Amino acid sequence: MATFAKSSFNAAIYAAARPTYSPKLFEYIHEYYKNQPMGSSARWDRAVDVGCGTGQAASHLDGVFKEVVCVDPSAGMLDKAREFLLNKPRSTLGQASTRTSATDATANTKFMFAQGSAEDIPSTQEGSVDLLIAAQACHWFDWQKVWPEAKRVLRPQGGVAAFWVYGESRLSSFPSLTPRITEFWQGTDRGSTTSVGAYFQRPGRTVLERLLVDVPAPSAVLPGDVGLVDFQRLYFTDDKRDIPDISLTDAPQIVHPTIMKVDWRWIDVLGYLRTSSALHSYHEAFPEDKKHSDDTRFLERDLADIEVRGNEMVDPSMVGGGDIAVRFWKDLREGVQNELGQGAGLFDKVMVEWPVAMLLVRRG
Repeated sequence: MATFAKSSFNAAIYAAARPTYSPKLFEYIHEYYKNQPMGSSARWDRAVDVGCGTGQAASHLDGVFKEVVCVDPSAGMLDKAREFLLNKPRSTLGQASTRTSATDATANTKFMFAQGSAEDIPSTQEGSVDLLIAAQACHWFDWQKVWPEAKRVLRPQGGVAAFWVYGESRLSSFPSLTPRITEFWQGTDRGSTTSVGAYFQRPGRTVLERLLVDVPAPSAVLPGDVGLVDFQRLYFTDDKRDIPDISLTDAPQIVHPTIMKVDWRWIDVLGYLRTSSALHSYHEAFPEDKKHSDDTRFLERDLADIEVRGNEMVDPSMVGGGDIAVRFWKDLREGVQNELGQGAGLFDKVMVEWPVAMLLVRRG
């Protein structure tokens, strides 16, 4: 995705502020993978993460596969993935228990890194990959090329691909604020002062918002080909209204409860907003917005809270200003304050959740 590849995009800030993936997600993937065709057995030799970003998903494969190859078109993202995966203590990476048992684990996973794309996976031989994953990247894929490439690299009779995205965030306990959140992320006015939606790259962002229902099944790209089989669409959400078309007939559609939730402080919510590629592009179009006068809502209180809780290590400049992200952030806090009369302080916590969609397929 072009924005992430720009030298002006800060991959370190992105890595620090994004939500992480629930181990339960990988439990579903591994259970699907272990259900091998008759006559085959699960192998744990090689996994490939395409669009690996900062390495968050690949970290869950540590201790599971002997070798994990991290692929991304952005050199900056690969640098952060390399730093995260090679320099972190092993205990902070993935858990071997997501495989089969602690005694069955791979003690020393070898991480490798390559600049490239899902459409043309570099240095990967035919039939050499046991598990191919893509986390929060597959909405950018060219599926006319990715499905044939997946067929090429996956191990025959059992190799598995798992591609997933998380959709638009919401505040679990405050559905009344969902329309404002949708306006901010999906508005179409390029001159808006309340929305960055027009600055997402599309159609990729639309594919994400629609939870991958627009991704063609492998059989639609490879008609009559039995190379990719057992295609499934999984959703993790407590509200089926998140799924634009639950009537698709190209695969079983399986709905599970929401698994991607995080209890964030309000200052963490602001950090997450700042990682948006659309916000980055919006400020390229309107650099003056970054110099907008202070939005004074909550400001005096926030600065006082920072001073009292100096051990929280929050830079006071983070809560100043009045750019479009700060204004939206304070709209949400104001909504919570109006609804509860409390809970909108800088260090108060709010539950944020995301619906997740995942595609699973097996090499025949």
